[in-house]
Amino acid sequence: RVLRCVQGWRWWCLSGARRAAARPLVGGGGAGGTPKAPLQTSRPFNIAHRGSNGELPEETAAAYMRAIDEGADFIEADVTATKDGHLVCFHDTTLDATTDVADHPEFASRRRTLEVQWTNVTGFFITDFTLAELKTLRSKQRYAFRDRSYNGGESSRIITFDEFIDTAAGAASRVVGIYPEIKNPVFVNRQVRWRDGKKFEDKFVAALKRRGYGGRYMSPAWAARPVFIQSFAPTSLVYAAGLTDSPMVLLVDDTTVRTEDTSQSYDEVTSDEHLDYMREYVVGVGPWKDTVVPPTTDNKLAAPTDLVARAHARGLQVHPYTYRNENQFLHFNFRQDPYAEYDYWINDVGDLFTDFPASLRRYQEWTTAGRKG
Repeated sequence: RVLRCVQGWRWWCLSGARRAAARPLVGGGGAGGTPKAPLQTSRPFNIAHRGSNGELPEETAAAYMRAIDEGADFIEADVTATKDGHLVCFHDTTLDATTDVADHPEFASRRRTLEVQWTNVTGFFITDFTLAELKTLRSKQRYAFRDRSYNGGESSRIITFDEFIDTAAGAASRVVGIYPEIKNPVFVNRQVRWRDGKKFEDKFVAALKRRGYGGRYMSPAWAARPVFIQSFAPTSLVYAAGLTDSPMVLLVDDTTVRTEDTSQSYDEVTSDEHLDYMREYVVGVGPWKDTVVPPTTDNKLAAPTDLVARAHARGLQVHPYTYRNENQFLHFNFRQDPYAEYDYWINDVGDLFTDFPASLRRYQEWTTAGRKG
């Protein structure tokens, strides 16, 4: 194969018959045919990680609506399943850290220990609750140093995958994409059984298709309803790729962590051999940012790895996670300035997952204005 790459903030590659061109303006129509502003493509995508969860409890309708108001191009969700087979948006396998489940004595007997990704975990597992039971709970902030005044409000209920899609589709003035994750598929398929014999991945893709999502990256169909499907489990993405042509992204954890489906380390999964294989199924990788540029023991940045270069050489996009404003998450090189971190990353990588989409939008607006000036 002949491989030719051009890099800027947005790169493109030609590899045989495969082509990922620089983004044109894309978009769809609003309700009743009312035109919506197209998905912006003139700068890297602002991906709201679990919504605007730096401000509001994660993966709630309020967090997603706030993210859209703050200018997110995509809203991101972790999709899992309930005991009775409904798809819901929730990050953890257990409810303990981000809901008030411990305040519900009627559920006290549900606490138990299960194996999750090679480790025994104890708590209230979301797969042991029906959707109706989950709706009685309220979400709360994960971190004590974030604003907890929104904990427990009516808008902090756990939402279904369909309700998440409704939130994106309900953006009145512009096209907003979705970025759902097939979360813990090995665990979910072990704990939840659907009467029709289908797998979690089948239900996930079927839900997207039912709502009109499909089409190759940057195609007219994709442009009308933009979506990236993500997972840490490479075999789930390969399976899902046989069900839909929507673009997929392989998430990458710390290089020493093992995948839940193949038991390989992410160092192995991101080897040249594996990237050559996965490029046939995914349009990009989504690495933990410390996997791309490891920190030193004194919380400074070490030399970057070659992961981004090797991904780009194969025509793969790179969408790192997660960018957060608080000092607890900033390396000392950035001098407690999240905008300095954005500046370090965005020109060489592009699309970013952030807990604070308003901050990323402001950075992009300010730097764009500066270039024009």
